[in-house]
Amino acid sequence: APAPPPARHVFSDPAEVEALRGSLLAWYDRCKRDLPWRAVAATELDADRRGYAVWVSEIMLQQTQVATVIDYYNRWMQKWPTLQALAQASLEEVNELWAGLGYYSRGKRLQEAARKVVSELAGRMPRTAEDLQKLLPGVGRYTAGAIASISYGQATGVVDGNVIRVLCRLRCIGADSSSPAVIDRLWAMANVLVDRSRPGDFNQALMELGATVCVPKAPLCGECPVKQHCQAWRRKLFGKPPPVPDVEDCGVGDCPLCPPATEPWDSSLGVTNFPRKAAKKPPRAMRTATCVLERRGCRGAPEYLIVQRPSSGLLAGLWEFPSLPLAQDLQVEKEREELADHLQAWMGRPVAAKGLQFIGEVIHIFSHIHQTYVVYSLHLDGDVTLDPALSPSRWVTEDEFHASAVSTAMKKV
Repeated sequence: APAPPPARHVFSDPAEVEALRGSLLAWYDRCKRDLPWRAVAATELDADRRGYAVWVSEIMLQQTQVATVIDYYNRWMQKWPTLQALAQASLEEVNELWAGLGYYSRGKRLQEAARKVVSELAGRMPRTAEDLQKLLPGVGRYTAGAIASISYGQATGVVDGNVIRVLCRLRCIGADSSSPAVIDRLWAMANVLVDRSRPGDFNQALMELGATVCVPKAPLCGECPVKQHCQAWRRKLFGKPPPVPDVEDCGVGDCPLCPPATEPWDSSLGVTNFPRKAAKKPPRAMRTATCVLERRGCRGAPEYLIVQRPSSGLLAGLWEFPSLPLAQDLQVEKEREELADHLQAWMGRPVAAKGLQFIGEVIHIFSHIHQTYVVYSLHLDGDVTLDPALSPSRWVTEDEFHASAVSTAMKKV
């Protein structure tokens, strides 16, 4: 069996655990933000509706800031207030409402899971974290724990980015916070700490603390309700521990949860020494040629051609202007020629490369891709018949374009 973690990295005193719970919940009751999904969870008596409302919010909040999510959440719940309503929606409708929120596969998986609940589970949401994770596509360990604790009162912990930061500071965990060993330790700690009588409120309080007080930079330690339990805060106050460790301290240089010896405590950083993450890989650079094809519509207004992306991969199922990935360091004339050949396949007639008007470049940063769109335009005379064997395509006005399921990057274009 693996050795137990050193005492300083766990909550082993029941009295301290109880005091921390009480302080955190009292602070949450006073200071929590007024968020729409919290209002639904607190007032909705139907357990499935409550679970659905929390589920939607948790999926939207993945990788996305609260301020951005609120409007999307309100529009989503107004359009699809129940699992049954969402299950009957089309993927096109889901993508249209999700457009601009990013990480588009989230919306697709949410709808797939809603259909599964309706068709295979008789419309009844799973009630435990274990079943939620096992039965619902797109629901991972964190989301399952959040839904189960907030909606159904299961005493199970949660670990997201905010909780990682809070727990690493509370217990001076300075090893790579994304490593499996550290993540396992944090989940064990979260399950020890969660309040048995108010698990949903406690988990939200822990996340709220990380989002509003124990923030990544310039944390508001003076306002923290649990600073007396925070070892990083104590270390900031009293400096480095004495050369001879006491029973609460780790052994020298061999603790898997302490900062590596090559990255010792930096007194100028204080509590922001924690958590520590492995260096991120830089996003890979990509260039894509994009052409805005314009024609005069039957009512005289300009219309633009958009085509649908494949049903899997980046921006799956969304609509875009005809686009073509480019090799790096391609000469400008060669870019034009390749794009002209690509457009010719769409229109079934030759496209002169010299007829493509260069407009400029648009840079859009995805989580793992630094994308440069090389933007061209081409005005067409007369009607154009598109090859129906190719991907779905349609002509849209500017207003119709903005109402379609298009990415933020295409709106920039």
